[in-house]
Amino acid sequence: MKAVVFDIDGTLLESMAIDSELYTSAIRSVLGNVEFRVGFGDYVNVTESGILEQVFDDNSLPLEPQKVTAVKTAFVSALKHHIRRKGPFSEIHGASRIIGRLLNSEDHVVAIATGAWRESALLKLRSSGFRIADIPLATCDDSSVRCEIMSAAARKLGSQFDSISYFGDAEWDREACRHLGWDFVAVGPTLDGIASYDGVVI
Repeated sequence: MKAVVFDIDGTLLESMAIDSELYTSAIRSVLGNVEFRVGFGDYVNVTESGILEQVFDDNSLPLEPQKVTAVKTAFVSALKHHIRRKGPFSEIHGASRIIGRLLNSEDHVVAIATGAWRESALLKLRSSGFRIADIPLATCDDSSVRCEIMSAAARKLGSQFDSISYFGDAEWDREACRHLGWDFVAVGPTLDGIASYDGVVI
């Protein structure tokens, strides 16, 4: 049995750029004109909860739960508004087909592990037509640490696997796989990864 785990933004969906823009705008709408690090890769935990925690710390702001909730609410509202105006995010070519193939396979199990919050992750996937009702999902609501999110996804699948493969689009995904000892498959141009799931063999 082979386990296959997917990231979402930049991996299943063409959503990374606008998602990041709406996320940082949501933070500033609640916290004011806070400073961000140069890139998301400069944060210790590159997840929506992890980055937000570090934004509070970097800007010497008290970590107030009600403000965290307000950022999440503002972000989800912005995503909904974007989807109403622009339509759902496009999938990476062949992503829904490979998900369907894996769900119908007797030799594979599939999960999703994302640094997004659960509500925003489900919103994006559902609006884009992904069949996700039977797919275990681990998010930054489970942990702000990416390796722990990925491990949580694997635990939801069971424990007896011949291999675990993770599809991701960023360096922090690759580093997490190195730490966990998982096979990593790069998606998208940042890591010279696959541009389509057509012909992918797992």
